[in-house]
Amino acid sequence: MSPAETDAAALRLIDRPGGIRIGYRVAGDGPLVVLIASTGRCAAELRPLAEALNRHGFRVARPEPRGIAPSAGPMTGVTFHDFAADFAAVIEAERAAGQGRPAIIAGHAYGTWIARTLATDRPDLIDGVVLLASGARAWPAHLSAAITAINDPATAPQDRLAALRLGFFAEGNDATEWLEGWHPAVVASQRAARAATVQADWWPTGVAPILDLMGGADPFRPAGSERELVDEFGPRVTAAAIAGASHAMPAEKPVEAAAAIAAWWRDLHP
Repeated sequence: MSPAETDAAALRLIDRPGGIRIGYRVAGDGPLVVLIASTGRCAAELRPLAEALNRHGFRVARPEPRGIAPSAGPMTGVTFHDFAADFAAVIEAERAAGQGRPAIIAGHAYGTWIARTLATDRPDLIDGVVLLASGARAWPAHLSAAITAINDPATAPQDRLAALRLGFFAEGNDATEWLEGWHPAVVASQRAARAATVQADWWPTGVAPILDLMGGADPFRPAGSERELVDEFGPRVTAAAIAGASHAMPAEKPVEAAAAIAAWWRDLHP
């Protein structure tokens, strides 16, 4: 039985102009959190994090990106702004259904760039931004090569597992769960969108408070980069780290990540 078949969260569909359909699952009551998955990954794997957030009193939506069913839409000639508009439509649909407040947008890895774009493009929709395992301004090139190797069907399974352990999973955490679940066409589309988007368009990250939640052993955040966003954006940013987690932090430590998000939110709204 697939995760979707056992998922109790309600499935909702949004049809947008241009042949775009965005499907998402939503459950819980309280402030709305919208989770955005990382490069080429589906939102279903964020279910443990979503359920942990539900237990902390949040309503959580998990939209699938274009190219992962039931979401669909143009995959070429697109930018971060197009992807951000997809997720903005989810927030607007939830607000229309009675979730009156703006949302917390929480992106994982690649998803942090889309979260930052949405916060910049539509600050009216965003109460807070959570960056889950956000990369530093610069990271070693071999980590990007590892992502390419993982998505190459010609890469031997043992080499893919080695790449996952190198870039995504801390020592002692099970990397085998990510041997599957990659969507190469989505990876290609998302990488092309990155190349087509001017960084200055999304870097400001709107005006809402930011939680920079790092994996304590994330190679995409090399030593010396831990305070990059704090130093740039000042008191808007709260920096925190989850021990024993790497770049796949929301999958490695979902309960701990949810607790950190809840604590940050309580501090903002005592």
